[in-house]
Amino acid sequence: MDLHGIDLNLLVAFDALMVERNVTRAGKRTGRTQPAMSAALARLRALFEDELFVRGPSGLQPTQRAIELAEPLGRALGEIRRTLDFTQRFDPATSTQGFTLALSDHPALVLLPRLTDTLRKIAPGVILRINAYTHRDDAVSLLDAGEADLTIGVPARQGAGGRILTRPLFEDRFVCILRRDHPAASQTLDLDAFLGLSHLLVSPEGDRFGQVDAVLAAQGQHRRVALSLPQMHAAPRVVACSDMIATVLQSIVANSESRDRLTLFPPPFDLAPVSFVMSWHRRNEAHQAQRWLRETIADLGPLNPPT
Repeated sequence: MDLHGIDLNLLVAFDALMVERNVTRAGKRTGRTQPAMSAALARLRALFEDELFVRGPSGLQPTQRAIELAEPLGRALGEIRRTLDFTQRFDPATSTQGFTLALSDHPALVLLPRLTDTLRKIAPGVILRINAYTHRDDAVSLLDAGEADLTIGVPARQGAGGRILTRPLFEDRFVCILRRDHPAASQTLDLDAFLGLSHLLVSPEGDRFGQVDAVLAAQGQHRRVALSLPQMHAAPRVVACSDMIATVLQSIVANSESRDRLTLFPPPFDLAPVSFVMSWHRRNEAHQAQRWLRETIADLGPLNPPT
């Protein structure tokens, strides 16, 4: 039989007729009028090439063909109902569903430990698969390809035509760090002192011109970059055993084992904080499990380190 021409509603009508053995009551059971149910019965008879139900002294009586169809069709409809019900409700306490998250380095450092601890308490069976990405625009590609359920990083530069949705998560501000016993660590870090030092540049995307350099260029200044690194979390350890200064996000220092060997300064010019956002594809917007995960992440609370 060619399934392309089968209307699932006809099978629902058949199931109701099998239970009620009455066209009017079957119509009420399925929300149809009596004429609509009669029309559905006519289509069922044409589809299965059988009378299916004939009038008897106590209502409609199923034919042998209808009796043969009743059990497998009822089982199939029940499975469809259970499947639809499963996708409409999500119980984190019992779920074993897996989620794929793509995180840039910084959110992985400051957010992932708190997220796994929360899931351990409220959703112990949920499985996380973590992928890393470096370039901010990779988030859009990963979501478009279905390779990540959501991403967390700085906002992408490229437009996504409304198909990628975002939600702000947290901000982190910049600080300057020197090793604690550096000769300049006991002095005021003004712009001249800042420019007189060798610098460590953190550039996850491989640029040799960061946010600091953009601010300096606007003032007609430039700094000497002695070392460029792609990983910000490595910067505190390198600075702690060198004469270089680095301008990094504050939570990187707060989470570093080298923090007690460093002196922190505010930058000698205004630097906007860095915003991190959670992004997901519009096709996942209404999915219950996906929505629960996004709310769980958003409810982790402020991620900024104390002043």
